[in-house]
Amino acid sequence: MNALLSWLDNRVGVKSLMHEALYERVPGGARWRYVWGSTLVFTFAVQVITGFMLWSAYSPSTRTAWESVYYIQHEMFLGYVIRGLHHYSAQAMVVLMAIHLMQVVIDGAYKAPREINFWLGIVLMMIVLGLSLTGYLLPWDQKGYYATQVTTNIMSATPVVGAEVQVLAQGGRDYGHLTLTRFFAMHAGMLPALLVGFLALHIYVFRRHGLTVHDPKHAPDTTFWPDQVLKDAVACLAVLATVLLLAVLRPAELSAPADPAVKFDAARPEWYFLFLFRFLRFHAVEALGLTFGAIIVPGIIMGIISVMPLTERLLGQFGHLLNKAFMWLLAVGVVALTVLAFYEDANDRGHQAALSEAHRDAGRAIELAAGPDKIPVEGAVTLLRRDPFTQGPRLFAQHCASCHRWNGHDGRGSLITDALQPGQTGAPPMTPPTAADLGNFAGREWMQAIVMDYSNHFRWLKNAGWYAEAKQKVAAGEDVDFVDPDGSEMANWTSDNVESLKSAENADNVRALVEFLAAEAGHGQSQYDSALVQKGKTLAVEGTWAGGLAGTSCASCHETIGQEFPQAPDDSSASGYPIMARYGSAAWLKDFIRNPGAARHYGAKNRMPAYSAQQVSDADLDLLVRWM
Repeated sequence: MNALLSWLDNRVGVKSLMHEALYERVPGGARWRYVWGSTLVFTFAVQVITGFMLWSAYSPSTRTAWESVYYIQHEMFLGYVIRGLHHYSAQAMVVLMAIHLMQVVIDGAYKAPREINFWLGIVLMMIVLGLSLTGYLLPWDQKGYYATQVTTNIMSATPVVGAEVQVLAQGGRDYGHLTLTRFFAMHAGMLPALLVGFLALHIYVFRRHGLTVHDPKHAPDTTFWPDQVLKDAVACLAVLATVLLLAVLRPAELSAPADPAVKFDAARPEWYFLFLFRFLRFHAVEALGLTFGAIIVPGIIMGIISVMPLTERLLGQFGHLLNKAFMWLLAVGVVALTVLAFYEDANDRGHQAALSEAHRDAGRAIELAAGPDKIPVEGAVTLLRRDPFTQGPRLFAQHCASCHRWNGHDGRGSLITDALQPGQTGAPPMTPPTAADLGNFAGREWMQAIVMDYSNHFRWLKNAGWYAEAKQKVAAGEDVDFVDPDGSEMANWTSDNVESLKSAENADNVRALVEFLAAEAGHGQSQYDSALVQKGKTLAVEGTWAGGLAGTSCASCHETIGQEFPQAPDDSSASGYPIMARYGSAAWLKDFIRNPGAARHYGAKNRMPAYSAQQVSDADLDLLVRWM
């Protein structure tokens, strides 16, 4: 080994280089406050190493980016750890960079003759933030897609050249494939190269001027090796242990594949940009415009930081105190706005619902990608576009939630509320539904409610405007056809026979009828008791009840109960009562949504709008019904 070192030293002077690097004088002794620069270089090294590993499996196109990240995260050996290290070390760089900047200003390490190095550090900070922004898009998932779209829109707010800057960043007027490839080129090529170059300059200038010592009499002078190296190594290992622990215990998120056709209401920037996001939401800032909040104010702040060496030179110690005060105020403001953003999001029911839906979609996309059909050749975006469990809630929210609810919400998890009136404060009032809650449609609970408590089950109809109008007309003596939860024949039957229905002698009969009706619909993955189903069918058709209900059959009104739903339904056999052949099944539900006012359904009593193929395509109707 000595011979090799001597050979290298004779040719490149390696020993003198090592001596210069390791035996730099540290006035006042080694200190923990000096570790931040070394940890930053270390985290960048982790970024480079893990970045090359990710690059070997990543495919930068809108059709393959999500798929390749899915492969890294879920199929590549230790891929989730590598991606997690890259993800969390990037966040660590931002935190360490902020701490390092604070330390530089507090210690006065920006003063002459170190102004150039201070400005080089600011350039490095901008490059690191650029790496964070460009890397966010690369998974091509919903979260990164919409968050980065906000960033490019902010670019357009730049005075004079905004539109050109946005086009340059996006790779054109449209946000898509060229945006991804351009961001990848910046993230994996241009920005790292710039960072390496400026980092080399930064270190060179730093070594030229040496450490800025806050308290030179703190301890006797020492050298960089071994005392400061040991502290730096411990700090770097602590950073590595932290990001590794996060990578293992909380793997980096991969949300659903990016889909421009689906609005992503849960979009937020990374947490270290939340302060700016929250600042832009202040009413005063919104009134002054995006250019003011996202370009002018940050520009002024960066300008103040950049001229700190000049401020100190002009005003002396007072200028240094001003610089420190500004940095502390800025730090407190950033932390306060970040905490406020987290707090408001945590208490925003709409955002929490959107977040739940985003997590649900992400889990579903990963589940489908891992399934037997894998990812279609058309790309991962089609996974959810063809999935009833994903599209069903959206279609329900779009077409049904104006009247109905799904377990109290709009199908996607959001509560439906009225707008606050002028002068009102607090949570907005809930908008009452005007039709039945379909959360358990055609299941056992639904059928039980129809049989046992029809009026209460359909009580929401009484909130509708048409119901009040119909009741007024009836009170005035007019003959009006409408579904009345309190006065229809079914409502009267359940109320007149409530004692018999609740009697012990009919308990098994009610259970059998409910089982039969639920089995007719055949929703979900429910298993049905065949003996109970047969008993319930006999009960519905023949009326084999006990006690006062004996001889009362469903078929006396609903003649088709127990039969198959016709392949080509028409009104030729309409009896004046809703068709009960396979009531609630997919075939029945599709026909009802298309033709609720047909005589075989509710006829003249109907108030539900019909949905034609132009309003809801056959494919969308199939997705909605399969979900329900």
